[in-house]
Amino acid sequence: MPNLLSDIQEIVDSQSQTDPTFRTNRLYTRLSAAEVRRQLMAQKAYTDDELPCAATINTKLNVMGYRLRAVQKSRPQKKIADTDAIFAKLEQIRQEVRTDKSLLRFSMDAKATVLIGNYSRGGQSRIQVHAADHDFKPDEKVTPYCIFLPDHNQAYLYFTSSRVTSDFIADCLLDCWQQIRPDFPEVQTLLLLQDNGPENHSRRTQFMHRMVQVADQCQLTIQLSYYPPYHSKYNPVERFWGILEKHWNGALLDSISTTLNFARTVTWKQQHPIVKLVHTIYHKGVRLTAKTMAFLDQRFDRLPGLEKYFVLIRPQPQTLSG
Repeated sequence: MPNLLSDIQEIVDSQSQTDPTFRTNRLYTRLSAAEVRRQLMAQKAYTDDELPCAATINTKLNVMGYRLRAVQKSRPQKKIADTDAIFAKLEQIRQEVRTDKSLLRFSMDAKATVLIGNYSRGGQSRIQVHAADHDFKPDEKVTPYCIFLPDHNQAYLYFTSSRVTSDFIADCLLDCWQQIRPDFPEVQTLLLLQDNGPENHSRRTQFMHRMVQVADQCQLTIQLSYYPPYHSKYNPVERFWGILEKHWNGALLDSISTTLNFARTVTWKQQHPIVKLVHTIYHKGVRLTAKTMAFLDQRFDRLPGLEKYFVLIRPQPQTLSG
């Protein structure tokens, strides 16, 4: 069974989340070893006789870096009614991408703001590093935003000392697509995997306005796909954030240039990210009027029953003037 490990990985990856503390590179999965075994038979046509027992599969999962996450009694489990339906649709999308070269997945999210200065990040270093005793007012702050291509192991990192707004996200998306467009001549649809943040959810008027602009300008269909509340750690970009945090948490990020250079040297699947510092100043509170949004809403094809979580935006054909 030469493909057993890769088949296990494919099944488990769609159900895994990053260690939320970013202190390890472990991936926590919702599937038990017995369930993985059942899925191997259901999805990959293995027979019961040829598969190893659940205990052996459990050992393989541990070796591959997956851990079954324990339920924390002190912490209420938050789950909306549509969670399973959302994950089923996300898995359907993932399977479609595997066989359709016209589809390209982007996993997108911002990380917590980085304080620039002699601050400890709780990591370890092989050289002696002295951090400040207290976290005083930082010299500067930057927020990293990542556009991650999970099916191609490529990451594009954008740092801003301004705000992560709808316009910032749209500008980063446009910049990323302009960089990679020559590598994906067959792509007609961008699948954007995101959480439901305040600046990028599907009812945020300025964000939806900018996504329409991206669709029309790039002549691409934009498929907005959102993870359910409290489940953003399943977004593939979170795995990159975990690797980045482990990479620089033993360092003193005492300048923006130092921060960018550390980001450039992180490795994901033997590749370094493309890193940019965005100098544009962005302002919060930009929104459309109800009348304008009502007109724009005609461009949105929302999935019945999951209207907030899956929205298709098709480009308007460009007309030749003159």
